[in-house]
Amino acid sequence: MDYLGIAILSFLLGSCSMNQKTQAIEGDMPFTQGTPTKTLLHDMPSLINVPTDGEGNPVKVTVAVYSFPDVTGQRKQVGLSTAVSQGADVWVIQALMAVNNGGWFTVVERASLDALVKERQLIRSTRELYDGTGGQEALQPMMFAGLILEGGIVGYDTNTTSGGAGARYFGLGTHEEYRTDQVTVSLRLVAVQTGEILLTVSSTKTIASTSNGADVFRFLDLGTRALEIESGNAANEPVNYAIRTAIEYGVLQMLYEGREQGLWEWEEPVTAEVTEDNIEYINLVDDWIPHPISEKQGE
Repeated sequence: MDYLGIAILSFLLGSCSMNQKTQAIEGDMPFTQGTPTKTLLHDMPSLINVPTDGEGNPVKVTVAVYSFPDVTGQRKQVGLSTAVSQGADVWVIQALMAVNNGGWFTVVERASLDALVKERQLIRSTRELYDGTGGQEALQPMMFAGLILEGGIVGYDTNTTSGGAGARYFGLGTHEEYRTDQVTVSLRLVAVQTGEILLTVSSTKTIASTSNGADVFRFLDLGTRALEIESGNAANEPVNYAIRTAIEYGVLQMLYEGREQGLWEWEEPVTAEVTEDNIEYINLVDDWIPHPISEKQGE
């Protein structure tokens, strides 16, 4: 019974340690709380020196997104499913519409253009049948885009780094393993009138996976009985979360490189004082934006 008590106590201590590790891992993988890059896109300042409409409102940049294909050709280890998402164009559109809370870009429908054209034809034919107008007065012309955002998922590298550690002593054991994968996306901004590629950027996101566990093995009652207990857990960052983050970071890079090339300008944000309340957010911005945030001037 002494051996049994020692084994159970050891297992409980190991479980507590693993629970703490699991909580730390979940803190390092905030995919349940949204992406940090989405917040940065929302917080982008407004454009300046742009044309205005009849009401004095700045005219948004019209962008078309046709597709954002997976060109890696990677498959999952089990089954024939693709390793990455085949609908990444949705995240590209969301990233563009998130910039300044929709204040920068007007995104026009192109992914389902055939369905849109057919629906407009159906409206025209139906109204022509009933009132003879052909629906010309009711339907406005479709918007055309001045820019096209193209690109795709160009890389998915598995097991780029891996490792682990373990220990065993007198029937008590523990182990921990980790592995990282990488996904790479590429974006390019094309001018419709000339076909010129104005910008091209690439971004890479690491996908983290980790697992740990503990086990107890004891012979009891002079070897006539054996006690064996095992426990473990694993945390895997979703691939779709990594792709979405890489796309949003690529869009963020595109905004800053476009500014350097004179494609657009924006208002300089008011620099906040570094305090205990905002230091985490400022560090986040420094990590993700390729241009550092200046500290408050004049003390």
